[in-house]
Amino acid sequence: MKRILVAGELNVDLVFRDCQSFPAPGHEVLAEDAQVVPGSSSMICAMGLARLGGKVTFAGRTGADGWGDFCVSALQNAGIDVTAVQRDPALRTGITASFSTHSDRALVTFAGAIGALRADDIEDALLAGADHLHVSSYYLQGALRPDLKALFARARAQGLSTSLDPGFDPEQRWGNEWLGLLAEVDLFLPNDKELAGISGCVSPLDGLRALDNGRTRIVVKLGRYGCATLGHAGDLLESPAFKVSAVDSTGAGDSFDAGFLHAWLCGRPLVDAMRWGNACGALSTRGVGGTARQADAGELEALLESAP
Repeated sequence: MKRILVAGELNVDLVFRDCQSFPAPGHEVLAEDAQVVPGSSSMICAMGLARLGGKVTFAGRTGADGWGDFCVSALQNAGIDVTAVQRDPALRTGITASFSTHSDRALVTFAGAIGALRADDIEDALLAGADHLHVSSYYLQGALRPDLKALFARARAQGLSTSLDPGFDPEQRWGNEWLGLLAEVDLFLPNDKELAGISGCVSPLDGLRALDNGRTRIVVKLGRYGCATLGHAGDLLESPAFKVSAVDSTGAGDSFDAGFLHAWLCGRPLVDAMRWGNACGALSTRGVGGTARQADAGELEALLESAP
């Protein structure tokens, strides 16, 4: 099993489920359930990889506070090496509050330490202990973003493969740096909205073609339609989603990343990696939050064998 270094953000999710309505100013509403769960794309992906048996190290920053304790404990309980997680008393750990009714969902986020990780926090000695570097939430990691290309170049120079999930741009500016950045990336894993924003193309096929550099494997996540990538002839190679009884889709794309990366790093064919990603994304929706029901290897194999 390859050694995976995940460099990213850590925060907690406070999930209020089945609220009577969204609270209006000056009013209080009741929720049927409330839970505190691990949040952040990077954390969910790392825990999904560990759940599948991967050897994972996490590099990130939290505040020296109770929420930071919660994040670090969740990683440790998942079997993840946290020696590269920095506890900074000058920071406060990020929090997202999720309020869901029967028809919609609203989110409130305090970013806190989410954007504090820097590229120079990832020292060459840390890279030397890994075979693969994965980064999520490009747009949220403000301190890491300016030097991410150089970090990927350092990783490649040390023989690591690399992957990137951009996440959504809250400002929806998307930027024009992508052709240069992707030159240092082996795997790029956006969803359809992110691909459209970054490429400026409406259709996934046009977006994949616009960003194709002949080297980076780009796989676009299509939610209930599965995923797609460019085939050898420049056409759309699709893999359908798996049907499960979904409870909460939070973090499904990050669990997709874990499943795809697990298969890809094990040397599985591309079509298998796409199916593994779809299966892990689907199975993660069985519980509240992104990590409660992530697939282990046995559950993954059972779903793959049960579907055509």
